[in-house]
Amino acid sequence: MPDDSTWSSSRGDPLSVEFTPGAVRRRVVLWRHGRTEWNDSRRFQGQTDVALDDVGRAQAALAAQQLATLKPQLIVASDLSRAADTAQALADRTGVPVRRTPTLRETHGGSWEGQFADDLLADPQYVAWLAGEDVPAGGSETRSQVADRAVVTVRAAAAELEPGGLVVVASHGGTIRAVICRMLDLPVEHWRVLGGLANCCWSVLEEGRAGWRLVEHNAGSLPEVVLGDDR
Repeated sequence: MPDDSTWSSSRGDPLSVEFTPGAVRRRVVLWRHGRTEWNDSRRFQGQTDVALDDVGRAQAALAAQQLATLKPQLIVASDLSRAADTAQALADRTGVPVRRTPTLRETHGGSWEGQFADDLLADPQYVAWLAGEDVPAGGSETRSQVADRAVVTVRAAAAELEPGGLVVVASHGGTIRAVICRMLDLPVEHWRVLGGLANCCWSVLEEGRAGWRLVEHNAGSLPEVVLGDDR
Protein backbone atom coordinates (compact mmCIF):
# COMPACT_ATOMS: atom_id res chain seq x y z
CA MET A 1 0.00 0.00 0.00
CA PRO A 2 1.47 3.41 -0.87
CA ASP A 3 2.38 5.63 2.05
CA ASP A 4 1.28 9.22 1.36
CA SER A 5 1.62 10.60 4.87
CA THR A 6 4.25 12.92 6.30
CA TRP A 7 4.80 15.56 8.92
CA SER A 8 4.26 19.28 8.63
CA SER A 9 6.20 21.60 10.95
CA SER A 10 4.49 24.48 12.71
CA ARG A 11 5.91 27.77 11.41
CA GLY A 12 5.27 29.45 14.76
CA ASP A 13 7.25 26.95 16.78
CA PRO A 14 10.16 25.22 14.99
CA LEU A 15 10.31 22.53 17.66
CA SER A 16 6.69 21.44 17.31
CA VAL A 17 5.58 19.07 14.56
CA GLU A 18 2.09 18.31 13.37
CA PHE A 19 1.06 15.21 11.39
CA THR A 20 -0.49 16.06 8.00
CA PRO A 21 -1.84 13.22 5.84
CA GLY A 22 -1.38 13.53 2.09
CA ALA A 23 1.63 15.87 2.11
CA VAL A 24 5.15 15.20 0.83
CA ARG A 25 7.92 14.58 3.31
CA ARG A 26 10.56 17.12 4.24
CA ARG A 27 14.20 16.05 4.32
CA VAL A 28 17.36 17.23 6.06
CA VAL A 29 20.73 16.43 4.46
CA LEU A 30 23.54 16.63 7.02
CA TRP A 31 26.77 17.10 5.09
CA ARG A 32 30.22 16.86 6.61
CA HIS A 33 32.88 19.29 5.38
CA GLY A 34 35.70 18.30 3.04
CA ARG A 35 39.14 17.21 4.18
CA THR A 36 41.60 19.47 5.98
CA GLU A 37 45.29 18.96 6.65
CA TRP A 38 44.41 18.33 10.30
CA ASN A 39 41.99 15.57 9.28
CA ASP A 40 44.75 13.99 7.23
CA SER A 41 47.26 14.15 10.09
CA ARG A 42 44.66 13.07 12.71
CA ARG A 43 44.76 16.18 14.87
CA PHE A 44 41.80 17.18 17.04
CA GLN A 45 40.22 20.18 15.28
CA GLY A 46 37.26 21.14 17.43
CA GLN A 47 36.47 24.81 16.85
CA THR A 48 39.94 25.72 15.57
CA ASP A 49 39.29 27.26 12.15
CA VAL A 50 41.27 24.97 9.86
CA ALA A 51 40.75 25.52 6.13
CA LEU A 52 39.99 22.88 3.51
CA ASP A 53 43.05 21.44 1.80
CA ASP A 54 43.23 20.80 -1.95
CA VAL A 55 41.62 17.37 -1.54
CA GLY A 56 38.84 18.87 0.58
CA ARG A 57 38.06 21.52 -2.02
CA ALA A 58 37.87 18.88 -4.74
CA GLN A 59 35.62 16.73 -2.53
CA ALA A 60 33.29 19.68 -1.95
CA ALA A 61 33.03 20.45 -5.65
CA LEU A 62 32.22 16.85 -6.53
CA ALA A 63 29.67 16.41 -3.74
CA ALA A 64 28.04 19.75 -4.58
CA GLN A 65 27.54 18.56 -8.14
CA GLN A 66 25.49 15.64 -6.83
CA LEU A 67 23.62 17.45 -4.06
CA ALA A 68 22.59 20.26 -6.41
CA THR A 69 20.32 17.79 -8.22
CA LEU A 70 18.24 17.52 -5.03
CA LYS A 71 17.31 21.22 -5.45
CA PRO A 72 17.77 22.34 -1.85
CA GLN A 73 15.43 25.04 -0.64
CA LEU A 74 17.84 26.13 2.11
CA ILE A 75 21.57 25.78 2.81
CA VAL A 76 22.73 26.27 6.40
CA ALA A 77 26.33 25.92 7.57
CA SER A 78 28.70 26.19 10.47
CA ASP A 79 30.60 29.46 10.31
CA LEU A 80 33.95 27.65 10.55
CA SER A 81 35.60 27.99 7.14
CA ARG A 82 35.92 24.27 6.39
CA ALA A 83 32.14 23.85 6.60
CA ALA A 84 31.17 27.27 5.22
CA ASP A 85 33.43 26.82 2.17
CA THR A 86 32.05 23.33 1.60
CA ALA A 87 28.53 24.77 1.66
CA GLN A 88 29.56 27.58 -0.68
CA ALA A 89 30.46 25.04 -3.36
CA LEU A 90 26.79 23.99 -3.34
CA ALA A 91 25.57 27.58 -3.22
CA ASP A 92 27.63 28.38 -6.31
CA ARG A 93 25.81 25.61 -8.20
CA THR A 94 22.30 26.27 -6.95
CA GLY A 95 22.14 30.01 -6.35
CA VAL A 96 20.80 29.33 -2.84
CA PRO A 97 22.68 31.53 -0.33
CA VAL A 98 24.47 30.00 2.64
CA ARG A 99 23.29 30.91 6.12
CA ARG A 100 26.28 30.69 8.46
CA THR A 101 25.86 30.16 12.19
CA PRO A 102 28.15 29.33 15.13
CA THR A 103 25.51 26.95 16.53
CA LEU A 104 26.58 24.35 13.97
CA ARG A 105 30.26 24.41 14.91
CA GLU A 106 32.13 21.26 15.90
CA THR A 107 32.49 20.30 19.56
CA HIS A 108 34.71 22.74 21.41
CA GLY A 109 37.70 20.58 22.28
CA GLY A 110 39.36 22.79 24.89
CA SER A 111 42.90 21.61 25.64
CA TRP A 112 42.66 18.80 23.07
CA GLU A 113 42.49 21.10 20.05
CA GLY A 114 45.58 20.85 17.87
CA GLN A 115 46.83 17.67 19.53
CA PHE A 116 47.41 14.43 17.66
CA ALA A 117 44.95 11.61 18.31
CA ASP A 118 47.69 9.12 19.23
CA ASP A 119 49.08 11.51 21.85
CA LEU A 120 45.64 12.10 23.36
CA LEU A 121 45.27 8.38 24.12
CA ALA A 122 47.37 9.00 27.24
CA ASP A 123 44.50 11.11 28.64
CA PRO A 124 41.89 8.94 30.45
CA GLN A 125 39.25 11.59 29.76
CA TYR A 126 39.90 11.26 26.02
CA VAL A 127 39.64 7.47 26.24
CA ALA A 128 36.29 7.87 28.04
CA TRP A 129 35.15 10.33 25.35
CA LEU A 130 36.11 7.85 22.62
CA ALA A 131 34.09 5.19 24.43
CA GLY A 132 31.00 7.38 24.10
CA GLU A 133 30.79 8.86 27.59
CA ASP A 134 29.22 12.33 27.73
CA VAL A 135 32.31 13.97 29.20
CA PRO A 136 33.61 17.48 28.38
CA ALA A 137 36.00 17.30 25.42
CA GLY A 138 39.30 18.74 26.63
CA GLY A 139 37.49 20.14 29.66
CA SER A 140 35.12 22.15 27.47
CA GLU A 141 31.94 20.87 25.73
CA THR A 142 29.99 17.61 26.05
CA ARG A 143 28.18 15.82 23.22
CA SER A 144 24.81 16.61 24.73
CA GLN A 145 25.69 20.30 24.89
CA VAL A 146 26.61 20.20 21.20
CA ALA A 147 23.23 18.64 20.45
CA ASP A 148 21.44 21.27 22.56
CA ARG A 149 22.78 24.15 20.47
CA ALA A 150 22.82 22.53 17.03
CA VAL A 151 19.46 20.75 16.94
CA VAL A 152 17.52 23.98 17.47
CA THR A 153 19.04 25.40 14.28
CA VAL A 154 18.34 22.24 12.28
CA ARG A 155 14.74 21.99 13.48
CA ALA A 156 14.17 25.68 12.74
CA ALA A 157 15.48 25.25 9.20
CA ALA A 158 13.30 22.18 8.65
CA ALA A 159 10.29 24.14 9.89
CA GLU A 160 10.81 26.67 7.08
CA LEU A 161 10.58 24.06 4.35
CA GLU A 162 7.61 23.70 2.09
CA PRO A 163 6.13 20.18 1.84
CA GLY A 164 8.66 18.07 -0.03
CA GLY A 165 11.39 20.64 0.62
CA LEU A 166 14.98 19.83 1.48
CA VAL A 167 17.61 21.65 3.53
CA VAL A 168 21.34 20.92 3.34
CA VAL A 169 23.18 21.45 6.62
CA ALA A 170 26.97 21.66 6.23
CA SER A 171 28.64 20.92 9.54
CA HIS A 172 31.12 18.63 11.30
CA GLY A 173 31.27 14.93 12.11
CA GLY A 174 30.66 15.17 15.85
CA THR A 175 27.96 17.80 15.50
CA ILE A 176 26.15 15.86 12.81
CA ARG A 177 26.15 12.68 14.90
CA ALA A 178 24.77 14.64 17.88
CA VAL A 179 22.00 16.17 15.76
CA ILE A 180 21.00 12.86 14.21
CA CYS A 181 20.84 11.06 17.54
CA ARG A 182 18.92 13.88 19.23
CA MET A 183 16.39 14.05 16.39
CA LEU A 184 15.95 10.28 16.60
CA ASP A 185 15.43 10.59 20.38
CA LEU A 186 18.30 8.23 21.18
CA PRO A 187 19.69 8.42 24.73
CA VAL A 188 23.21 9.79 24.73
CA GLU A 189 24.71 6.53 26.01
CA HIS A 190 23.61 4.90 22.73
CA TRP A 191 24.98 7.55 20.36
CA ARG A 192 28.15 5.56 19.75
CA VAL A 193 26.16 2.94 17.78
CA LEU A 194 26.04 5.43 14.89
CA GLY A 195 29.21 5.27 12.82
CA GLY A 196 31.14 8.34 11.77
CA LEU A 197 30.99 10.33 8.54
CA ALA A 198 33.80 10.40 5.99
CA ASN A 199 34.85 13.82 4.73
CA CYS A 200 32.23 15.34 2.42
CA CYS A 201 29.77 12.47 2.90
CA TRP A 202 26.27 13.04 4.19
CA SER A 203 23.32 11.54 6.04
CA VAL A 204 19.64 12.09 5.35
CA LEU A 205 16.82 12.50 7.85
CA GLU A 206 13.25 12.29 6.63
CA GLU A 207 9.96 12.92 8.42
CA GLY A 208 7.85 9.81 8.92
CA ARG A 209 4.77 8.64 10.74
CA ALA A 210 6.46 8.57 14.13
CA GLY A 211 8.89 11.46 13.71
CA TRP A 212 12.28 11.80 12.07
CA ARG A 213 14.01 8.70 10.73
CA LEU A 214 17.49 8.10 9.30
CA VAL A 215 17.18 6.98 5.68
CA GLU A 216 20.82 7.41 4.52
CA HIS A 217 24.06 7.48 6.49
CA ASN A 218 27.65 8.22 5.41
CA ALA A 219 26.51 8.37 1.79
CA GLY A 220 28.58 9.60 -1.12
CA SER A 221 25.91 9.09 -3.74
CA LEU A 222 22.35 10.34 -4.05
CA PRO A 223 19.63 8.78 -1.87
CA GLU A 224 17.64 5.98 -3.46
CA VAL A 225 13.91 5.48 -2.97
CA VAL A 226 13.27 2.68 -0.47
CA LEU A 227 10.98 0.09 -1.96
CA GLY A 228 9.14 -2.28 0.37
CA ASP A 229 6.75 -2.30 3.29
CA ASP A 230 8.95 -0.78 5.99
CA ARG A 231 8.20 2.89 5.29
